[in-house]
Amino acid sequence: MPMESTIPSTPWSTVLSRGVLWGKRALAAASLAALAACAGGGADFYPTKGDVKPHPGVARAKNHPIQGIDVSKWQGPIDWMSVKGAGTQFAYIKATEGGDHVDERFRENWDGAGRAGVPRGAYHFVFWCRSAKDQMDWFKRNVPNDPTALPPVLDVEWNGHSQLCPKKLPKAQALAMTEYMLREMEAYTGKRPIIYTDITFHKDVLEGELPDYPHWVRSTAAEPEQRYVNRDWMLWQFTSTGRVPGVRGDVDRNAFYGTKAEWASFLATDCDPRHHRRLSAAGLCTDK
Repeated sequence: MPMESTIPSTPWSTVLSRGVLWGKRALAAASLAALAACAGGGADFYPTKGDVKPHPGVARAKNHPIQGIDVSKWQGPIDWMSVKGAGTQFAYIKATEGGDHVDERFRENWDGAGRAGVPRGAYHFVFWCRSAKDQMDWFKRNVPNDPTALPPVLDVEWNGHSQLCPKKLPKAQALAMTEYMLREMEAYTGKRPIIYTDITFHKDVLEGELPDYPHWVRSTAAEPEQRYVNRDWMLWQFTSTGRVPGVRGDVDRNAFYGTKAEWASFLATDCDPRHHRRLSAAGLCTDK
């Protein structure tokens, strides 16, 4: 939030604590930027990565200079040094689901990516038959509050695959739950969360909503602009059949929309660089 203009009225202890917090956030941002710079980059952005079933509709995703993966227990043991050596510039790791499930490989992947120097963040998969409070209490209990981590991700999709929770909630209820969880994630981590979603959930709930959050969209057969109405996407999951050294079998591959400079801006602010001026003016998004 913008600082008050009446500086003398601010207690000195508060000023000191703010300075310490800003210092930690600045160091964390610098650390993330350094990790990303070391993780790869060049004219041929992913020379050792591939796709078992490449779709021509998403071919341009591979031309974006900042690329990464997302993983869960289904990838099995991961050689994170090889993942880093392949040029991976970020990794999102499944942490929690609902209010009582932790991905079996979360800590293994979290620690492994950290040791290898791969910038990493955690994501929570929403279970719509559990209260938003229960889910965020669970997330806080199991995900480290690491200032060097990427902003957390809230994964919002319908749970149609689950026999325990096949229903769709009314839009207003789903949106209210989503907003609560985003606020709780930000309060816990100090970083503005990213919303991950798919085509169906976006159309049912998110279309025209929550423009002040970065969005990560799934589109594996066409560019996001063809599937998501009036949505600036920041991250694009363009295939689930990717191949990356260090990961056995299929893995999701993702691209950041912009340049290396824009990626550095995101790391420094936790916000979509295209919206930074508008959000910072509203006190929602400031440099660390």
